[in-house]
Amino acid sequence: MTFASPPRPRPVAPRRRGPLVPTLITLAVLVVLLLVLAQVWTEVLWYSQLGFTEVLRTEWVTRGLLFVAGFAVMAAGVGFSLNYGYRARPVYAPSTQEQANLDQYREAIEPLRRLVLVVGPVVLGLFAGGAASQQWSTVQLWLKGEPVGVKDPQWGVDLGFYLFTLPGLRFVVSFLMAVLVLSTVAAVATHYLYGGLRIGGGAGGPRTTRAARVHLSVLGALVLLLVAASYWLDRYSILTKQQTGEQRWQGAGFTDVHAVIPSKAILAVAAVVVAAAFVATAFSGNWRLPAIGVGLMVVAAIVVGGVYPAIVQRFQVQPNQQDAESEYIQRNIDATLAAYDLDDVEISEYDANVTAEPGALRENAETTASIRLLDPNIVSPSFKQLQQIRGFYDFPDSLSVDRYMIDGESRDTVIAVRELDLDGLNAGQRNWTNDTTVYTHGFGVVAAYGNTRGARGAPAFWEGGIPSQGALGEYEPRIYFGQSSPEYSIVGGPEGTDGWEFDYPDDDTGTGSVPYRFPTEEDSAGPSVGGLWNKALYALKFGDEQILFSERVNENSQILYDRDPRDRVAKIAPYLDLDGRVYPAVVDGRVKWIIDGYTTSDQYPYAAVRSLEDATTDSLTERSSTVQALLPKQVNYIRNSVKATVDAYDGSVDLYAWDTEDPILQAWTKVFPTSLQPMSEISGDLMSHIRYPEDLFKVQRALLGQYHVTNAAGFFSGNDFWQNPGDPTATNSDVPQPPYYLTLQMPGEDEATFSLMSTFIPGGGNARNVLTGYLAVDAEAGNTPGEVSETYGKMRLLELPRDSTVPGPGQASANFTADPRVSNELNILQRGDSTVRRGNLLTLPVGGGLLYVQPVYVQAASGTTFPLLQRVLVSFGDEIGFAETLDGALDQVFGGDSGADAGDAGAEPVPAPGGEGTGGEDAGDEPTDAATPAPTDAATPDAGATADPDARTALDEALQRARQAIADGQEALAEQDFAAYGEAQDRLDQAIADAIAAEERLAG
Repeated sequence: MTFASPPRPRPVAPRRRGPLVPTLITLAVLVVLLLVLAQVWTEVLWYSQLGFTEVLRTEWVTRGLLFVAGFAVMAAGVGFSLNYGYRARPVYAPSTQEQANLDQYREAIEPLRRLVLVVGPVVLGLFAGGAASQQWSTVQLWLKGEPVGVKDPQWGVDLGFYLFTLPGLRFVVSFLMAVLVLSTVAAVATHYLYGGLRIGGGAGGPRTTRAARVHLSVLGALVLLLVAASYWLDRYSILTKQQTGEQRWQGAGFTDVHAVIPSKAILAVAAVVVAAAFVATAFSGNWRLPAIGVGLMVVAAIVVGGVYPAIVQRFQVQPNQQDAESEYIQRNIDATLAAYDLDDVEISEYDANVTAEPGALRENAETTASIRLLDPNIVSPSFKQLQQIRGFYDFPDSLSVDRYMIDGESRDTVIAVRELDLDGLNAGQRNWTNDTTVYTHGFGVVAAYGNTRGARGAPAFWEGGIPSQGALGEYEPRIYFGQSSPEYSIVGGPEGTDGWEFDYPDDDTGTGSVPYRFPTEEDSAGPSVGGLWNKALYALKFGDEQILFSERVNENSQILYDRDPRDRVAKIAPYLDLDGRVYPAVVDGRVKWIIDGYTTSDQYPYAAVRSLEDATTDSLTERSSTVQALLPKQVNYIRNSVKATVDAYDGSVDLYAWDTEDPILQAWTKVFPTSLQPMSEISGDLMSHIRYPEDLFKVQRALLGQYHVTNAAGFFSGNDFWQNPGDPTATNSDVPQPPYYLTLQMPGEDEATFSLMSTFIPGGGNARNVLTGYLAVDAEAGNTPGEVSETYGKMRLLELPRDSTVPGPGQASANFTADPRVSNELNILQRGDSTVRRGNLLTLPVGGGLLYVQPVYVQAASGTTFPLLQRVLVSFGDEIGFAETLDGALDQVFGGDSGADAGDAGAEPVPAPGGEGTGGEDAGDEPTDAATPAPTDAATPDAGATADPDARTALDEALQRARQAIADGQEALAEQDFAAYGEAQDRLDQAIADAIAAEERLAG
């Protein structure tokens, strides 16, 4: 019997593995590099197109060098400690239980040892390099800063040391300290793991090998030397310290000078001595001496650095604090006034009159004629309804106040740019082509007189429409760069064509619009995006493949992005803090956005420290989306050093050196020598629209609330400190009232000037709401090319008597509300399904006292709503005026003749209820029957029902007609049908008159 042998298994060929994993890794790396390149190279293109490549190059090179230096120092320090600790390990570790326990850790880490010795220092180096690169501005100022020429009162050291050198030294010391601490930790861990250092008990002999002892001793000595350097620098830094608790002044006080500063010097010397003990240990091998030294240093730090200053403060300073601190408080006062540019404020006593007399405004005729009635924070909806033209145009929620020469006269103006808002397009219009290549820009500016009103309370526009018409004449109206521009647009079609951009609506074209092609062969508004490479980069940058494949992206195309004026200036001037308001002006035939830039520091000796965010937050920044508070940054020095403009058509940016005496700006001018233009390059037209910045004024007024007290004794007592009043028109009345631009003539001055003003009331939560001070700064820069008016920036502070009875804004607003005539008519308007909005409450030092002016707007509560100026409130002392015009209200307050004409004098008044003017009686006369009667208790619904059952029906019917008239009037005005609007207003007046008559019957 034979048996077949089993078949041999067929050999299996080994599976060939392709290089899949390395390929995927390579592809991933390439993708990451391409994405990074899309961000980096497009930044280069953006800066290059604007002509500010120097800024990008300087910042990136400085950051890069600091990154490399930081990486190298950290990696080298930690790497050396790790590698030296391993190489210097003992050949035979001592035979102890401690070392036996460490064997398992040595065995576990051995396979990864090489990786740890390399990767550990590299990772720490990357973090250190990133941290070091963030200090590029500190290092640049350190390198380029120069002496200021002013010395501090304690050491007699030039302020340039504090502003430029001290921050740089602090950075170096703290960075090296971090390197040495981490290197020490690495050395201790390595020596311990490999037996060079023993901690626990066991076999006799030294606890460290010679190599470990020398290594750790040197590191300890270096750390102590840096501690000594830090203590020594503290002696200077203490001059800029922020006081804690209830102390109201900053900088070194009596205890700091006589106890803390000497203790810092003692501790610095002690640290050097202990460092020497560590060096001695490297040779002697005795750790007892440095250990004792470190212990004594800790005790000294507690006793000399903590307990002794506390004793001096408690037993020497506090019992005699005013006398002891007087010198240092005065240092703080003087330094603060200098650091915030407040050392030239003109302070004068103002014994404000509270009695309104006929003809009192005769000497303030220019101010009276310029009083602004248009509230830029309320009338934006009116601009939108009357000047929007198309739904995809929009205006900011807070408009700007400027001044323009019209018919040879400077007129305060409320102005806004008609910007593009893609959200205004309907859903059917929204697609990539329309959003990116068709709807690319806004069109024109709209301007209205600030001191008068148009038909039936609408703004009186002197510039508007599409195409723009008015007193501005011809200018480039296209707005490619603004605060609400699309994220990016692509402009420029084939040369010789009309283009496909929507320029402006025109019913005569047959298509409903006029096309436009941005002339990219003549003008440059953005980087070229015509080539394939740039297309690909920008497609990656914006995550939009349409850029790569669209035929509308051609060789003539430019891409516009980073279009907000504030963002553009922030990128090319990273050393500036920018004002929260960007405002437009028509300058030399172009629309320019004007931005104020600030240089700041927190290193000015003895100056008060303030938060920019806290100082610049007010009721306007809380409710506006376009006006912002400054960043939450602590500073004790600020200058408006740069004026910047952004062209709304091509996006070009110009930076002008405004405060050439600012030492920080001088240093940055050396860092970026070609980015700033001299003031001499400012044209006369641009100069006429430059104004004193709001945020700087807010910071200064916040300081003057305390630092108007310039003697140490009064400052110490704090009984004459002020605060800015809350805004009575805001929902949260505790938020400060914003400052206001207006043309006014300060007492003692020869003429009125465009100014920025604010008021003060007593400090403290329970203080009376009466005026204690009035602050105004001359905001007019003049109109001479390259030269600033001598009075620009001049601050004048009026101090009212300490027993002042002049109402503050809150009290003045409350007086308006409590006035029977005012409340009765406003209540009737509000009950007619309409909303009454009281505008900005302006305060003016005229007639020997303080005059309050507040416009009153009415708008429908639903449907097409926008505010219309219907009444004006005025008060002087206890006298209140309330009329259809400011001129009429002033005459009411000043006995029938104010002595001057307001801007709306001679305007046709809105007929008052009953056909006569409201409240126009002469001084001393009782209100006539035509005047609005005061409400009485009999006017309640129940009482009225008893007095005249038909009166209630008549009142309801009259209110219904008023409601309908308001709605009809707003709709007619939106359609610019002024005949229908006038008819609706006549019906509204009659309805109000009927409602008042019905209320009289109810009261009767």
